[in-house]
Amino acid sequence: MNSLSARRQMVADQLMSRGIRDRRVLEAMLRVPRERFLPEALEEYAYDDRALPIDCRQTISQPYIVALMAEALELSGDERVLDVGTGSGYQAAVLAQLAKEVISIERHGPLSLEAARRLTDLGYDNIQCVIGDGTLGWPAKSPYDGILVAAGAARCPPALVEQLAEGGRLVIPIGPGVDQMLKRLRKTDSRIEVENLSACRFVPLIGAQ
Repeated sequence: MNSLSARRQMVADQLMSRGIRDRRVLEAMLRVPRERFLPEALEEYAYDDRALPIDCRQTISQPYIVALMAEALELSGDERVLDVGTGSGYQAAVLAQLAKEVISIERHGPLSLEAARRLTDLGYDNIQCVIGDGTLGWPAKSPYDGILVAAGAARCPPALVEQLAEGGRLVIPIGPGVDQMLKRLRKTDSRIEVENLSACRFVPLIGAQ
């Protein structure tokens, strides 16, 4: 099966069948070649229904979770988004199809540099990869219409809430250990409304907050 056929099957069997309905998200998942974001030895597993290991003891998330988080941001195309935890750059590539600008922050320098190179090679010109503590966000480009955190935290870092624009959405896994609940925080009239989306498992979020 070629890459495009594998992506089509992934979208149908793993995303649409589980309730992903946002047309733009489905099209983004269909366009981004997930195999390009994996070590060569794992490329054949690119469209499996699971997370896969990458360098620095990190992971590339399960396709369904990537799509679910992207859909939860409710993007229309004009937004600035903060992507916390660049990893391989796959989530940033999906978000770049959905938003005007993506700032992707990663604490592991080698991962960030490799992701930036990969994204440039693939032709993305609306993603800025930066190295830093994701729990502190990236104030220089705030506020953000959407913030996506691809690591589990005991609580949502206050700095990220502060950098969220009025009306913005923040999607983050919260919970003890490896068992978390994916939550969407929405800032409305300076108040934060919280919704539970799905049980999930992510590597831990590490940083000052």
